[in-house]
Parts: sequence; structure tokens; C-alpha cells
Amino acid sequence: MSSDTLTRPDDVALSMGHIALHYGKAEDGPLAARLMTLLGFTETQMLPLPNGNFYRFVVDNAHFARGDGIIYLSALTEAQMKLIDAINENLGVGTEGEHPAVQGMRDALATDPEASFHFGFLVKSLEELEERILTLQELADSDPELKGRVRIGMNRARPGDAEVDARLDASPLFGNVTRFAYGSAGVQVFVITDILKASQLGDHAILEFDYVFPGREQHILSVVEL
Repeated sequence: MSSDTLTRPDDVALSMGHIALHYGKAEDGPLAARLMTLLGFTETQMLPLPNGNFYRFVVDNAHFARGDGIIYLSALTEAQMKLIDAINENLGVGTEGEHPAVQGMRDALATDPEASFHFGFLVKSLEELEERILTLQELADSDPELKGRVRIGMNRARPGDAEVDARLDASPLFGNVTRFAYGSAGVQVFVITDILKASQLGDHAILEFDYVFPGREQHILSVVEL
């Protein structure tokens, strides 16, 4: 495939079709859908089912009628819930006999949310990302449905680009952030929530939202820097 072909979005042979996310109990469906809307996704369908609502979201309206850019959201199946319960029981999660690997994984994720399975989304506007996450931070502190159920972590771009550094220093969201991404010219926000279930223990999910500053050939999503 030629490099010319790779630069024409209308001609790509493969795109990201969909991902499937889950919530736990059937009654958590509306809250999970609300969280997805707060994160900027567009709900296009809801089917009420006995074991919990089934939702279809798209990453933006451009994908409304397409077959890609889709996020399906549904309740965990009974079989998966039983497996999660068995894993937690055998590892003693939350008990005095908890397996040390459990805390080890928690510590790893606290240091680096990218250390395990997560979903990443690219946001076109830094202002949009700032506004969305600031709103979510406020709700996570005050909203009865969300309080204690959403945590947010952030990485700012590696220093060295004066324009980027100045913009992030002035940012209401990233100005005081001291963690840096594995690359330049971009920022990352991690939304960690137990409303969604996608981890090894079935207790949380991590959604990542990125912004890349324009006009840079090298950035956090094109080159990883150690």
C-alpha cells in the first residue's frame, strides 16, 4: 500500500468499527449511559432488555449512520459475573487474605493508568476536552449518582515546546499537572470508573481522552518516548 493511499481517509481499507463496554447490575444502565453522554458520546439507540438496557453510542455525529466509531454498552452477562465473583473469591479480594498480586496491580495502575487494558479516544479541541473534564470533576465531587465512582488522572505533554508549555501552564485543567506523557505535543486524561466494568477483576474501566497539538509531525500518538 502506498503512502499516498494511507493519507486519504475515504480510501482506507480498515477502520475501527466498534468496542463493547459493560456495566454491572441492570439498574446501573441509565447511570452508565449518562456517564457516556457526559464524556461526549452520542446515544443513538436504547433497547430495554430484562437483564439491563442495551445502548448504542457513536463517537460523534459523523458516524451516526456508519458502521464504525460505535460503542455498544450493555450489562455483564450472568456467566461473566459468575466468573468475576469466582476470581475475586479465590484471590480473597477485599479480605485479610487478599493475594498480594491484587494490591500490586492497584499500585501499578495508580502510578500509570496505561499499565493495563483501556480504551483511547482522540478529542479535536483542547478547549472541549478541558470543559468536559472540568464538568466531570465537579460532578464527581458533588453529584449523588457519581460521587465516589469516578476518578480522573492526567498527563501533560513532555516539556520542550514553548508554545505547548505556555498553553498548558495557562490551562484550567492541566496547569498544575506534574505527570508527563510518554511523548510530546499532546495531553492525556484518564477517567477511571466503577460504573463500567472492563478490568481483570471486573471492578472498573479506564477510558482515555487525548488531544494532540496541530502542526507537529511527532507527538504522543505517533512516537513513544522513554
